[in-house]
Amino acid sequence: MSAFETILTARDGDVLTITLNRPDRLNAAPPEMFTEIRAALADLGGARAVLFASTGRAFCSGADLAGGLDRGGDPAEATHQALSTAYNPTMQAIARLDVPVVSAVRGPAAGIGCSLALAADFCVASDTAYFLQAFVNIGLVPDGGASWMLPRLIGKARAAEMMMLGERVPAQTALDWGMIHKVVPDQELDEAARALAMRLAAGPTRALGAMRRALIGALETDYAAAMAAEADAQRDMRRTQDSVEGGMAFLAKRRPAFTGR
Repeated sequence: MSAFETILTARDGDVLTITLNRPDRLNAAPPEMFTEIRAALADLGGARAVLFASTGRAFCSGADLAGGLDRGGDPAEATHQALSTAYNPTMQAIARLDVPVVSAVRGPAAGIGCSLALAADFCVASDTAYFLQAFVNIGLVPDGGASWMLPRLIGKARAAEMMMLGERVPAQTALDWGMIHKVVPDQELDEAARALAMRLAAGPTRALGAMRRALIGALETDYAAAMAAEADAQRDMRRTQDSVEGGMAFLAKRRPAFTGR
């Protein structure tokens, strides 16, 4: 895989793993990190699932204000530029992916790191993990799509709690709220997330991609439009090789062998 400065990339079968790699800064994310993530996602090279992971004891402690944004000039304009040209386009690129996404979270997932973790279809958290929107403590507002994402995941009241009180949400609480997929012991996190990503990568990739688009689209449309989109997607999926294989496997009472086509 191509070399990057702030992330590591690796292929494990059909899974592309993108690892945040600034452990000395608790993986605090300068704009360059999100630009590199977007570059890594631009060419999946046939990968059928993406796994976000991290080095060290933190998933991501938020944007790197010291190392990435405060470089002279107007800091307010620098923040706006970083969001507009690095962080937000990367979050949108993740939303547009045609393959499923898993995140493996240990330690803090704060600020933009929280948004990145929750942008995955499945967030698997270590029992050491916590999720934090601490912007209120420094007189700022959540970003990276958090104000759109959180009320849809956990409802307005709990989103307000996270955003306006700025307190940590431990992994078990996040699970109880329906914000994440699973909590596992810390020593089991890497294997649990990898196994889930491998399972998804072995699935009917085009159908899974259609499901991602339907889920996101349904949050922005009405009931009738959602059903119409489902009908269109179902027609398209019926024409795939994986659909044929799935039907044949069902009739033969065997496990399907999906190829992503």
